[in-house]
Amino acid sequence: MANPFVDDAKVITEDNPFESMMQRFDEAATQLNLDPNIYKILRWPNRELTLYIPVLMDDGNYQVFTAYRVQHNFARGPAKGGLRYSPDVTLDEVRALAAWMTWKCAVVNIPFGGAKGGIICDPRQMSPSELERLTRRYTAELLDFIGPERDVPAPDMNTNEQVMAWMMDTYSMHARHTVTAAVTGKPVELGGSQGRREATGRGLLIVCNEACKKFDLEIEKTRVIIQGSGNVGGVAARLMMLEGYKVVGMADMTGALYNPAGLDVDAVLGYLKEHKTVEGYAEAEHMSNEAILEMDCDILIPAATENQINSQNADRIKCRILAEGANGPTTAEADEIIAEKEIYVIPDILANAGGVTVSYFEWVQNRMGFYWTEKEVNYRLKHIMVGGFEDVNRFCDKYKVSMRLACYMLAIDRVAYDTHLRGIYA
Repeated sequence: MANPFVDDAKVITEDNPFESMMQRFDEAATQLNLDPNIYKILRWPNRELTLYIPVLMDDGNYQVFTAYRVQHNFARGPAKGGLRYSPDVTLDEVRALAAWMTWKCAVVNIPFGGAKGGIICDPRQMSPSELERLTRRYTAELLDFIGPERDVPAPDMNTNEQVMAWMMDTYSMHARHTVTAAVTGKPVELGGSQGRREATGRGLLIVCNEACKKFDLEIEKTRVIIQGSGNVGGVAARLMMLEGYKVVGMADMTGALYNPAGLDVDAVLGYLKEHKTVEGYAEAEHMSNEAILEMDCDILIPAATENQINSQNADRIKCRILAEGANGPTTAEADEIIAEKEIYVIPDILANAGGVTVSYFEWVQNRMGFYWTEKEVNYRLKHIMVGGFEDVNRFCDKYKVSMRLACYMLAIDRVAYDTHLRGIYA
């Protein structure tokens, strides 16, 4: 099936995340015998916005930043998706992430469609005041397209609670009243949810526990390697250590640590916080980010960025369970190699859905004006993540397909059903 986003003269590379997403979408749609008309609708985003944002820099000069917001689908509710700041942001990346959000929300059956935003900038080279002006102008440019009933942004790569506070405040100033539900991932003091920061890592723990039950693995003997040490990887590492897993490998952008006897996760995270690097940490063997992925383990969690497992290194992956903490860490070309090695994959659109699930909880609490305890949030999160895991496994058994394909099939089936019920307004 031809991809309408691709110029025939353009060479498609393995590291294009949109192409990886579409390859899987096409395969799932074929397996489902999806109605051709619904297929045409679901493979296109609903809306793509490209913005050019002038920002007054601290030196008195203006700089114009390119920014995007892609809203993929509204069939099941408002769009939902993060905002990332990075010099590497591309429109194809944002398209892929928006579509993944649609499928992710559908897999865990929460009433959102998918969206994503990105601004091409290097936040490490910008002052807090420059980042605030950039954030507020971006928000103001999108006022007609975002909000509690339309599209609810959240933090992503290089954005955080402070960025969400600026977005919420800007939206509220234009609305002339406080609109806490305009964004999620806010500070708790401004309407954020208890447990939101840990939600993606906790969701990973939950699905890994379910996979261990499926294969009768004893948690205390299960060796885990985690690539990434931020809000996803770092939180997952700490929670898994507390659960009893043996975390033998960890990595951040500066390098990786390996200790077959197990790492003291709290000590590693404390060292990282103090030194901003793993270099010099004495209680482990040092290696590259690429090498840590290839070490022997029971559970491998790539929780950093896209395309970490690809056709060049997939045959050297030595885990039993691959739980994808990042979005798109495995390319479509690597899927077949991973399948041949009989590695059990918990795909990103299920494995890292804990974050958007608790974002949904935050949105609900904001709209009710009634807030839950962290215990209640974690209980509800476990209920949804376990339900999603069981639903996907039922699709695996019914259609005799991989977990990856079952995730896409389940998500597309749900979105297609709602699209058909609503009909096409013309």
